[in-house]
Amino acid sequence: MNQQPNVNKMIEILEEIVNIPSPSGNTDNVITAVETLLQPYGVTMFRNHKGGLLISIRGEIESQHRMLTAHVDTLGAMVKEIKDDGRLRLAMIGGFRWNAVEGEYCEIETSNGTIHTGTILIHQSSVHVYKEAGSAKRDETNIEVRVDEQVKSKEDVKNLGIQVGDFVSFAPRFETTKSGFIKSRHLDDKASVAILLELIMTAIEEKWTLPYTTHFLISNNEEIGYGGNSNIPSEVVEYLAVDMGAIGDGQTTTEYCVSICAKDASGPYHKQFKQKLVDLAEEHSLNYEIDIYPYYGSDASAAIRSGHDIKHALIGPGIDASHAHERTHQSSLENTSKLLYAYVKSELLP
Repeated sequence: MNQQPNVNKMIEILEEIVNIPSPSGNTDNVITAVETLLQPYGVTMFRNHKGGLLISIRGEIESQHRMLTAHVDTLGAMVKEIKDDGRLRLAMIGGFRWNAVEGEYCEIETSNGTIHTGTILIHQSSVHVYKEAGSAKRDETNIEVRVDEQVKSKEDVKNLGIQVGDFVSFAPRFETTKSGFIKSRHLDDKASVAILLELIMTAIEEKWTLPYTTHFLISNNEEIGYGGNSNIPSEVVEYLAVDMGAIGDGQTTTEYCVSICAKDASGPYHKQFKQKLVDLAEEHSLNYEIDIYPYYGSDASAAIRSGHDIKHALIGPGIDASHAHERTHQSSLENTSKLLYAYVKSELLP
């Protein structure tokens, strides 16, 4: 492969967008940031009514198109209840476990845009007071937000402008290591967004001639199940979701490879499309693994469920501890990007 992805640029983009809070339902600021990053490149882009961003690059053949997507929305929460003592109860946005956010710093965004900080804690936090501090159930009843303001009552909190339905975002704590690891919340799926943005920028800078008109959807509702199921042009025949590869017991995916998904909870992905991606990975000597994600759905599976007549596939960088304290390695970003470079220049399946 002649052109090498710029991994440093990906990481730079990733750090910028991961530090912009964007739980599903509250993604306007991060979509604006993506638009700003792409503005100098003169690409065609527009927002759909759901708030996602569609970017298009014209190719040599316009009768058949391909589409790639990654999602910029993340896990988060909403204020469910203001307690009498001034603490906040939460309602989840997306699928995670309460123990994964216990002890995390957070931000509460009021309806007028004011930001208040806080910490997510179990009510029975103090081991000096609560005998059950270790055994108390981590659930929506016991997990609460301690607001960083002098509040002692429900009324005090309301006077800050905080109310039920306000968005709560989790601090990402982005960090890179000398050994090449990237540690942060929300690598799912902002790592893939950074990969796609670097690809778009390189394609414009290097004046790539793509064989087919190619669309890139930065979706914003994937974590709640319907991010990439609309605004798919009728000419699209191949739809590739770029999302995280899940790591754990029984999985083949690692933090160093590009993961190619054969099946997730929605069912098998398109057999020939999956094999095409495997063949490209082999051809370019990439570190890849084929995997099955048992509790997972993607923008591509959402598109299939909504009735689109497309060939769908799913790849992505391997992410450890998904929906918790996530980590990947820059080599995983590189292998995923190289496969995408090869894919967008390849022929469509017959």
